Amino acid sequence: MAFKATRCPTEDLSLSNCAVVSSNDFSDDIKYIDVHTGANQHFVFSIKSHPNIQPGHVGFSLPQRKWAVLSLNQDIEVKPYAFGNADCLSSIILEADFLQKKQAVAEQYNTEEMAKEFLMQFPHQAFTVGQQLAFQFNNMKMLSLVVRDCEAADIEAIRKGVDSKPKKTKIGRLLPNTVVQFEKAENSALNLIGKAKGMQPRQSIINPDWNFQKMGIGGLDNQFNAIFRRAFASRVFPPEIVEQLGCKHVKGILLYGPPGTGKTLMARQIGKMLNAREPKIVNGPQILDKYVGESEANVRRLFADAEEEQKRAGSNSGLHIIIFDEIDAICKSRGSVAGNTGVHDTVVNQLLSKIDGVEQLNNILVIGMTNRKDMIDEALLRPGRLEVQVEISLPNEEGRFQILNIHTTRMKSFKKINPDVDNKELAILTKNFSGAELEGLVRAAQSTAMNRLIKAANKVEVDPEAIEKLLVNRADFLHALENDIKPAFGTAQEILNQFLSRGIVNWGRPVTSILEDGMLYIQQARDPDTAGLVSVLLEGPPNSGKTALAAQLAKNSEYPFVKVCSPDEMVGFTETAKCLHIRKVFDDAYRSTLSCIVVDNIERLLDYGSIGPRYSNLTLQALLVLLKKEPPPGKKLLVLCTSSRRQVLEDMEMLSAFTGILHVPNLSRPEHLMAVLDHSEVFSKQELQQINKQTQGKRLFVGVKKLLALIDMAKQSEEHKVIKLITKLEEDGSLDSGVC
Repeated sequence: MAFKATRCPTEDLSLSNCAVVSSNDFSDDIKYIDVHTGANQHFVFSIKSHPNIQPGHVGFSLPQRKWAVLSLNQDIEVKPYAFGNADCLSSIILEADFLQKKQAVAEQYNTEEMAKEFLMQFPHQAFTVGQQLAFQFNNMKMLSLVVRDCEAADIEAIRKGVDSKPKKTKIGRLLPNTVVQFEKAENSALNLIGKAKGMQPRQSIINPDWNFQKMGIGGLDNQFNAIFRRAFASRVFPPEIVEQLGCKHVKGILLYGPPGTGKTLMARQIGKMLNAREPKIVNGPQILDKYVGESEANVRRLFADAEEEQKRAGSNSGLHIIIFDEIDAICKSRGSVAGNTGVHDTVVNQLLSKIDGVEQLNNILVIGMTNRKDMIDEALLRPGRLEVQVEISLPNEEGRFQILNIHTTRMKSFKKINPDVDNKELAILTKNFSGAELEGLVRAAQSTAMNRLIKAANKVEVDPEAIEKLLVNRADFLHALENDIKPAFGTAQEILNQFLSRGIVNWGRPVTSILEDGMLYIQQARDPDTAGLVSVLLEGPPNSGKTALAAQLAKNSEYPFVKVCSPDEMVGFTETAKCLHIRKVFDDAYRSTLSCIVVDNIERLLDYGSIGPRYSNLTLQALLVLLKKEPPPGKKLLVLCTSSRRQVLEDMEMLSAFTGILHVPNLSRPEHLMAVLDHSEVFSKQELQQINKQTQGKRLFVGVKKLLALIDMAKQSEEHKVIKLITKLEEDGSLDSGVC
């Protein structure tokens, strides 16, 4: 029969999902009609009769007209439709969204209650995949539903006991026991909860084009695995599983460690790895502003996009990554910054409230980077905030090998590196190099190689055959190691060489004994079965050579990290500044596997003065704590201290802090004097015999450092060297006529 399409007469009928017909056109036993709109398009509707519908017309609601692509007064062909026994719906999946998207609310929609209401509102109705309908639930916002999937079972076969599995179907009839599931439409702000919630459409958290083998991060495999396990494993699983576990995503990561170890590179690669919004990279000081309240507003702006998307898309929101470089600049411990403005404190409070406040966001990942973890407010480091804290430390030998391979890969692929370059050898030679310093080493070697092909005449010219000749070889790397790149956490070679400018004069058994005992302490510190800390005090009278012996022991240790803490570096420092400087030296040492610290002239560090007496108690307490503090697990620390005031240290109860004490004496015998003079090669054999004759039977007490200075002075007098030396020794009281 030919009919015309018209509007649904009432709003209630529009919500019934039924086509409305005249009772004159269809008898009461007809429940469904097949509407043919042309071009082989058929749509099945449940029907209701209403007196306001004229004969020859069928009323459709707006969602029905959209689904069937009907216009008002359109001619349609209609005939009765009957379902068979195999058309009973066993399950139906409906995609839900707000009918008016601008009226989206954050209320939760319980899918179990929705399923019950759906079965009550639309009993025995016909449903087709792709069908659209309006759904009013508990006087909440009107929802738009689209039929996404249907499965039907043969009721007659089930009654007869025949095993009949549900099959996918295009159309079916709703039964009271049909399983109804709801899924949220893509980019919908609808918040569905309950067991009748179907699988939600979601994007994979990992970028599909990402290749873990090409990360370009060397020596940080363990750290990256730890970050992935803690921060991203929960985001890889479907939201339903995470919800069943009651698991909350990690929202903050703190990467800390020495400069140049790869913290920024790690954060950048995490941003590339994740299928997330473009990361926002913020340098800490950029947040701060001179105007009141503007710094806090800058923090709020960083989180504005994430807040807006979470309100709109809920758990289907994409991940927003915010990377704070130098986070210690804005997140110092509250109350630690001088002044009464409190700007830093309010910025920290604002950041805390955004990460883990009352209206906390679940679609953010904050990555902070710093090399001063000790300065960051403790509240920021607790679980729920920057809870994953990973130390990006100096790479070990295997890590250095990986980093060198990364930076030489392109040279190898274009055959610009000589086969004599062995990255394993370079990894052994570059102890305590950071990743940035290894990259700098490769650049320095490349510069050395290129410099060989530059002709410096009247004009600077490049060899025309440079492209073919250019090869970076082993000698270039060794030259760069020797002259260009020095590790920040390496040995203080220049200072040690300065202390040893005259070498070690082995004038007798005391010196030999000190060097032998010192090597035992070095081996004790290196031994994995012993405590991680060995501290040794070299004490003796002034000018006895304590500093040179400490420097020699530090050099003999061959530890990759050797640092000298000397009073001459801290002239004019306040007590607090001095303590911070000493603390930094020890903190740097804890980052290396094997470390040695030389604390020279310890009583000068303590500001000791014999007139008074007076000293810095703050520095004393800091040194006492650090000399007894064990380094982190797996790290070994040797501390060599020198002092000319043993009694003062004993009065300060400092001697008990040392593992061992080595006494460095002055020269006390004529044979000691002769050994030093012979070593200096300043005097002839006759002169040595003359000096030996004049010093026999006399008492000698002189430091080797002072003696060397007297030898240098005597050397200036060519004719009277012996007389000048003996005279000076007697004038200084270092040599007298008493019994030896």
